[in-house]
Amino acid sequence: MIGKKMEEALNSQINEELFSAYLYLSMAAYFHAEGLDGMASWMRLQAKEEVEHALKIFDHLVERGGKVTLKAIAEPQREWDSPLAAFQAAYEHERYITGKIHELVDLAQAERDHAAFQMLQWFVAEQVEEEDQTKKAVELL
Repeated sequence: MIGKKMEEALNSQINEELFSAYLYLSMAAYFHAEGLDGMASWMRLQAKEEVEHALKIFDHLVERGGKVTLKAIAEPQREWDSPLAAFQAAYEHERYITGKIHELVDLAQAERDHAAFQMLQWFVAEQVEEEDQTKKAVELL
């Protein structure tokens, strides 16, 4: 059974991951409107990956007898000043998500929740990759 604090924190992270998907879909729409279909495709793939991240946490909660509580997803930004500005925003967003994952790891340690700690290690490694990919995209533009 998962503790209430960890359950609430993981539910909040599901929302963060789904917002990330929503944000990247918004970026994809922006890129399509600008005639940048390759960039739009890349963002669509990112959005799909973020949904998979949310489901990984969702499944962890279910497997541990926790209650999944889906919250409203905030409306994402729709326009950027340039493709570079959109990718810079994506990079900053990934850095923000990395901080949220680190907070979850700290909570898992404080709560002595070894199962959550183990699951979150995958996200720690994933965020290194996510930050690297978006940073490289910014540098290419």
